[in-house]
Amino acid sequence: MKILLSLLVASIVTVNADDWPRWMGEKADGIWREEGVRKDLKEKLPVVWRAPVGWGYSGPAVVGNRVYLSDYQRTEGELINNPGKAVKWEGSERVLCLDAKTGEPVWTYEAPRTYRLSYPGGPRSTPTVADGMVYFLGGMGNLVCLDARSGEKKWEKDFQKDFKAALPIWGFSAHPLVSNGLVYCVVGGEGSVAVAFDAKTGEVKWKALTSEKQGYCPPSIIRAGGVDQLLIWHPQAMNALNPKTGETYWSLPLKPNYGMSVMTPRLVGNKIFASGIGRVGAMIELDESKPAAKFAWKGKPKTAVYCCNSTPIIVDGVIYGSDIDSSNLIAASVEDGRRYWQTIDPVIAEKYQKGGRHGTVYLTYHEGNQQFWLVNEGGDLILAELSKEGYKELGRQHILKPTNEAFNRPVTWSAPAFSDQAVFMRNDKELVRVDLSGPSS
Repeated sequence: MKILLSLLVASIVTVNADDWPRWMGEKADGIWREEGVRKDLKEKLPVVWRAPVGWGYSGPAVVGNRVYLSDYQRTEGELINNPGKAVKWEGSERVLCLDAKTGEPVWTYEAPRTYRLSYPGGPRSTPTVADGMVYFLGGMGNLVCLDARSGEKKWEKDFQKDFKAALPIWGFSAHPLVSNGLVYCVVGGEGSVAVAFDAKTGEVKWKALTSEKQGYCPPSIIRAGGVDQLLIWHPQAMNALNPKTGETYWSLPLKPNYGMSVMTPRLVGNKIFASGIGRVGAMIELDESKPAAKFAWKGKPKTAVYCCNSTPIIVDGVIYGSDIDSSNLIAASVEDGRRYWQTIDPVIAEKYQKGGRHGTVYLTYHEGNQQFWLVNEGGDLILAELSKEGYKELGRQHILKPTNEAFNRPVTWSAPAFSDQAVFMRNDKELVRVDLSGPSS
């Protein structure tokens, strides 16, 4: 009996094939690999449950039969979204653990936190669930490790206090990466833009890199040149480090405006694509025999796609992403960046399309069905087929009401999670589970 109970408990926090344990899924590549997912949107999808939540830009993580989500409970302060000025909020940050089948609360971790951020509406970073722990980075730079079963805090780091990291105007946003017993974070401060912590104890194992600003881009690990390479894109350069030691393998200048290195670099073959505000974008070619790199091409006006809030998906030699300047969903060539097509319709509601900037749509590719699930800033769920020939919408359903604001239009800027034949979406009032099960042929 004890063995059976242990196995049941372990299943709560062990990653399965259809889990979504971190930002952009199990492999952080935005690909959904689960079977038994519907291929059409001809009928209205059932909302299985709705659970009340607070403010947050962060997305949910799903592991086993648990959903993990962070939010902010505001007690004082006004909702003022000024891109160039921080706003003060009083309240607390939380990590919520909910039953994935019912939406019922399992446990809640809460800590008082004063926000001094531009766009203060809650945490940015999606919780990372690994090896029975939940790693959460708050908007003010507090990294906490929690037991995934109970919510008990194991350790905590304060990036501003412990590393003298400057507070980014839009908050600490880079989702923690857990690999081989280490937690990799973009921190800030002298010699500590990148920091590796022991996953069990929080002990600092190494620190690396200095930059005027740390940026918002999450760390990622790729395999190239015969070695694992930890990618850290701060606002001055794209860097590749030895994940075990922090030693720099290579560095290339890539400088978006306003310190906004945001999107996760995308690996395609032996190349990396990254882009950002100011029409800064590049395809980086990786050396196949050693850890080294060079630029294959750089973006120009009317070429490539310049992503910010959401990370693009690359399939069959085509880059698909939402462009920060035009707010269009754009398809561009991996080989040279030339654009195949663009459309704003999946991104921004028609009444707000004229002059709208920073339009945001989150893309997820279902590998088996060869279709894309899109969640846009208006709270719509869209099923589409994308290719270099064009955009074909197969259906859409409005799921959530936008509860925040940006550039004089209502928005919900939060990435979804796909797991257990369902999508999990949130705004600043509720988290919902929508059933996506159905025949996959």
